[in-house]
Amino acid sequence: MRHGLAQLIRVEPGLDVGGEAGNARDGLAAVGNLKPDVVVVDLTLPDKNGLELIKDIHSMYPGTRCIVLSMHDENLYAERALRAGARGYVMKEMAAETLIVAIRRVLDGGIYVSDVMASRMLEQVSGQRGKVNATGIEQLTDRELEVLAMIGKGTATKIIAEHLNISARTVEAHRSHIKEKLGLTDGPALMRYAVQWAESK
Repeated sequence: MRHGLAQLIRVEPGLDVGGEAGNARDGLAAVGNLKPDVVVVDLTLPDKNGLELIKDIHSMYPGTRCIVLSMHDENLYAERALRAGARGYVMKEMAAETLIVAIRRVLDGGIYVSDVMASRMLEQVSGQRGKVNATGIEQLTDRELEVLAMIGKGTATKIIAEHLNISARTVEAHRSHIKEKLGLTDGPALMRYAVQWAESK
């Protein structure tokens, strides 16, 4: 899919693809070497969460703007991506129709999200904000959401800790916070919830 989208971009007047990468480490190195105007980032990367990569790019190369291209639900991830420093969020299923529009809008200094997401965000900053409280999974932090996803894939605590470069004790603390926020009583309930959520994504 990456190569197909690269070709889609290359045929557009005034746009070109300076480089591609298959993981966060190579992607961050490429941004440092190429200094692109825009980086298209997937949230699901083999070595690091895409949100963390966006934070790194935003911190190290503030002149480079990021657009998320993801299969993950924009209702759950679009705002997180924007908070991390992204300037746009495009669903993969709509990439062929909207990615070029998103790139041009971001290059012009704007922000791109779907019309549905834009309406939701406007409601949150309007008078409705005080009436709407985050519930369920929306309460989770980015790291807690990442841990939940790994639990749902059957990943052991030790492996989660190694992958996220945190201690096993910190993973257990995240598990405890997730259970509390989701109203889950024990480990098996957390596992069932995580598996069901992972399978529904």
